[in-house]
Amino acid sequence: MPAFVLYAKMETAMSGDLLKVIQQVGREKSIDPEVLIEAIEAALLLASKKKYSNQNLVSHLNRETGQVELFSIRKVVNEIEDEEKEILLKDAFKLEAEAKVDDMLELRIATEDFGRIAAQTAKHVIIQKVREAERENIYNDFKNRKGELINGIVLRHEKGNIIIDLGKTEVAMFAKEQIPGESIRYGDRLRAYIADVFKTNKGPQIILSRTHPGFVARLFETEVPEIYEGIVKVMGTVREAGERTKISVSSKDNEVDPVGACVGMRGSRVQAVVRELNGEKIDIIRWSEDPYTFVSNALSPAEILEAEFDQETRTVKIVVSDEHLSLAIGKKGQNARLASKLTAWKIDIHTESESKKQKMLLNEKREKVIKFLCNLPEINLEVAEKIINQGYNSLEEIAALSMENLTSIVDVNEDMAKVIIANASKKIKKQTVGGE
Repeated sequence: MPAFVLYAKMETAMSGDLLKVIQQVGREKSIDPEVLIEAIEAALLLASKKKYSNQNLVSHLNRETGQVELFSIRKVVNEIEDEEKEILLKDAFKLEAEAKVDDMLELRIATEDFGRIAAQTAKHVIIQKVREAERENIYNDFKNRKGELINGIVLRHEKGNIIIDLGKTEVAMFAKEQIPGESIRYGDRLRAYIADVFKTNKGPQIILSRTHPGFVARLFETEVPEIYEGIVKVMGTVREAGERTKISVSSKDNEVDPVGACVGMRGSRVQAVVRELNGEKIDIIRWSEDPYTFVSNALSPAEILEAEFDQETRTVKIVVSDEHLSLAIGKKGQNARLASKLTAWKIDIHTESESKKQKMLLNEKREKVIKFLCNLPEINLEVAEKIINQGYNSLEEIAALSMENLTSIVDVNEDMAKVIIANASKKIKKQTVGGE
């Protein structure tokens, strides 16, 4: 019901139309009429207490006549102490033949102003309840739709935001949720991803996004029947909206190629998604349980020569040929950055020449340490290599060891451990002073 019609009906509602209005509003806005009636009664009672502040009042909306009535609650007594809250027994008999002392009676209050007050109050209460119900209905309609795609019509632009008509409500898509550089005009049909739905003091907040990674995953679901049917599964999606997306996929059926299914005949499926994303580049990657294979796929088109994984720090050192370094890193580091997010491994990329140089320097350092250790009494090559193989490749690292750590690493006694640590410290000091 339009607001101006509701206002007009409320002005004359107290003549007997109020119940009809309540029933009509209840049907159109899916509001229980009793909720409206109780709210009107409560609001009228509050408004009436401003005038009859010293009386115990109660208001009723007559379900048969539609009239709102105000009553003063009086206690039946033999002697009055408070005229506004009590009534004599002899007067009570005139209202209720079986009245007795301590009974509570309702005395109807008739005032010339009450009809106008009631009409105005009913009007405001119904309008307020309609707004609350509409907000609640909108929230209930969308609260379980988080993660879905939705279609809408572009109505207008407001301060960088786009106002979209979703049918039952209008929603603002914020500037940060719009694909950079995308041209959206009045009247365009627009698809968006429902990123979140929550309540606020001003009503339900629906967050629409075209930059969310989930938007791309849902678009592939609409274009790839194998994803919709559950044969191919989207394992992960990472994105820098407007520029590049990486999406990893796997297949439950060994005969179905997940990457090929997403690409489609002559690229038809992936190109449909690319067009929706305003030309954004999309890398479709085969997911794998094997970290080496998955990271290799994620860094494509660069080819990995070596990979060293550290499970504790979730870091992987990658070696690529010098020619593939730019491919592995990507423009402004984008390829490596997205691959790292997709695989959940921190990727450290080195060229083949850098790796060889590092290995050579490390070997030189190790040789110096082995030579130093072997020159100590009772330390042979086997013991020296055991220390080196535990990852202690410099004199500084050996000097920093505790005696307990060193004895647990190699089969030496405490005295020998003291000698090794002490001599490593002396050697460091000598090098510092002498410049060796």
